[in-house]
Amino acid sequence: MASLAPFRALRPTPESAVRVAAVPYDVVSTEEAAALADGNPLSFLRVSRAEIDLPAGTNPYGETVYAKAAENFARLKSSAPLVLEDAASMYVYRLRMGPHVQTGVAAAYSLDEYDRDVIRKHERTRRDKEDDRTRHMLALRAQTGPVFLTHKASARMDAIIGRVTSSGAPLFDFTAPDAVQQESAP
Repeated sequence: MASLAPFRALRPTPESAVRVAAVPYDVVSTEEAAALADGNPLSFLRVSRAEIDLPAGTNPYGETVYAKAAENFARLKSSAPLVLEDAASMYVYRLRMGPHVQTGVAAAYSLDEYDRDVIRKHERTRRDKEDDRTRHMLALRAQTGPVFLTHKASARMDAIIGRVTSSGAPLFDFTAPDAVQQESAP
């Protein structure tokens, strides 16, 4: 099994979490990102898809986009505000869409284990997209795009997640602004 490590999260306050939350950068076009962020200066899409705050037609891989992302990230850190945790932790999260529930752990993972195939690659990524996200991380001096991994069933992990999820109210509990409205059956 891959190694997990705690990290010091930079996260929104519970009051601003719903306004900061955003879909992953790579599931929306520039136009869709702009529509989702419209009227919301705290949307994380202003960091992950910073071209939405630049003139139409701006090259999304141009230096101006990475500079804008860094500017927007600095503004978000003070405006949201974003809080740096005092201690390194791992975080349990749960997403629900209709009847489907997905639970996971946010943690730091080893790049060495990824390179040695302890963490197996689940997709073939394009070099231009890898380079884009690397440039984005360097401009922000932060890793802002989580990588989703799956793992084999583990009684130990299930017990830890069960203990955390049953120990009280979550830090964040909100309906995402991009949520699909579910219609109830008559």
